[in-house]
Amino acid sequence: MTNPVPLSLALAQINPVVGDVLGNADKIRAARALAADADLLIFPELTVSGYPPEDLVLKSAFLDEVERAVAALAVETASKGPALLIGAPWRVAGRCHNACLLLDRGQVAAVCLKRYLPNYGVFDEARVFAPGPLPLPVNFRGHKLGVMVCEDMWYADVAAALAAAGAEILLVPNGSPFEVDKPDRRLGHAKARVAETGLGLVYVNQVGGQDELVFDGGSFVLDHAGAEIARFPAWQERVGLIGGAAPPGLRTEMVYQALMLGLRDYVGKNGFPGVVLGLSGGIDSALCAALAADALGGDRVWCVMMPSPYTSQDSLDDAEAVARLLGCRLDTLGIEPAMGLFEGLLAPLFGDKPADVTEENLQSRLRGLTLMALSNKFGPMVLSTGNKSEMSTGYATLYGDMCGGFAVLKDVYKTEVFDLCRWRNRHRPAGALGPDGPVMPDRVITKPPSAELKPDQTDQDTLPPYAVLDAILEGLVEGERSVDDLAAQGFDADVVRRIWRMLDRAEYKRRQAAPGVKITSRSFGRDRRYPITNGFTRMV
Repeated sequence: MTNPVPLSLALAQINPVVGDVLGNADKIRAARALAADADLLIFPELTVSGYPPEDLVLKSAFLDEVERAVAALAVETASKGPALLIGAPWRVAGRCHNACLLLDRGQVAAVCLKRYLPNYGVFDEARVFAPGPLPLPVNFRGHKLGVMVCEDMWYADVAAALAAAGAEILLVPNGSPFEVDKPDRRLGHAKARVAETGLGLVYVNQVGGQDELVFDGGSFVLDHAGAEIARFPAWQERVGLIGGAAPPGLRTEMVYQALMLGLRDYVGKNGFPGVVLGLSGGIDSALCAALAADALGGDRVWCVMMPSPYTSQDSLDDAEAVARLLGCRLDTLGIEPAMGLFEGLLAPLFGDKPADVTEENLQSRLRGLTLMALSNKFGPMVLSTGNKSEMSTGYATLYGDMCGGFAVLKDVYKTEVFDLCRWRNRHRPAGALGPDGPVMPDRVITKPPSAELKPDQTDQDTLPPYAVLDAILEGLVEGERSVDDLAAQGFDADVVRRIWRMLDRAEYKRRQAAPGVKITSRSFGRDRRYPITNGFTRMV
């Protein structure tokens, strides 16, 4: 008996749109045309529906449309070109599964069901999908293919079952969201499965932004010894045969790319013509403007400087310089007349009470109101400029600087904001639509951060130095550490306790915040779900 002819495999690292079944099917067709010489073209997880489809899969009309699209694609595989391995929500015996379908010679030739349904962090698959059994290999043109859908690669028993049943290679379609250090963890699990089975492994991940999530691609191939023999570039769509390698980027570059792509797809997939943001002359808004210009092009970014009597000339000059360097429109609308109007309006009720945070918040809310008015009148989405340090401690004004459709820095601590600004002033990221060269004056990065809501104000009037604050927050948020744990690491226990109280009290604000790109292991939102009304106050 002769050995089967070797297979030619191609990967399709594409950017689907959740819910756009017909559009995703067209993307599959376009990829198939680019890989015409391959025997099999492998797509990411749930390609047809987009990932994650969430409660869309509870709608029978949606699943009907998926099935019609798959049937049409299957028919097309009877013509010249590769067979397809595609992901789709799929009904089997009345239950909906996260499935991978082999389309070959005009039909659905095999159905592989995902066994392990993640139900942690941002994942909620166990609520909407039924688990499958331990899989068996798929027979394809004389070969046995071991298909493991995303999370199944993280468990040894799935690969072991496939190898025991005669699989010759492991194929892993993925919808794996990016977070810092996750590419290394993926590779570690892949190498473990190869070491356990002695089989080569093909890992195909999607790319693109979907609400809070961003997918980095980074598809790769390991040989039977665990050596990486091919890797697709991160952050871009790519279709092609296995071969060649693109080295992964460094941490700061990867984070910048994640933020840029997440913002680009949120704006583009939701049909906004561009963004409008408050450009204060500070570091957070400067970075947001740079990310927006890189993601969308400077002509789609509208910056508005809204000075008050407390705004410094340095801030005015720095905002002008940032907009000029980025090629963005800048308008200046002073809020002092509106401040006077509201102070007069409220005077009969405020009486002789001294000015306090109320008047500071009023300035922020007037700015938010102005930006929302421009958004309503002209159509661009308001881009919120707050960072994770502020979201954690509540150092942000609800209905003021927190207003907006998307908060691109929501999961970025302040110390990393500084790193990203320094990096962007030295590098123009691949795929960026913004300019070469520096995008903000050095003074934006080096001057003490300030909200400029009262005379001589700095952030450190209220918060510890950001290097200390962010280390404590990382322990409290990502690590779920106690006050005693962090004090044992050398942090002042009273400072940790004060920061924890700020974190706890700000939950109601975070519930009302705009979505933003997830880059850490514990982003605010679906990753971290604390009750607003919460009587548990013991942290030691």
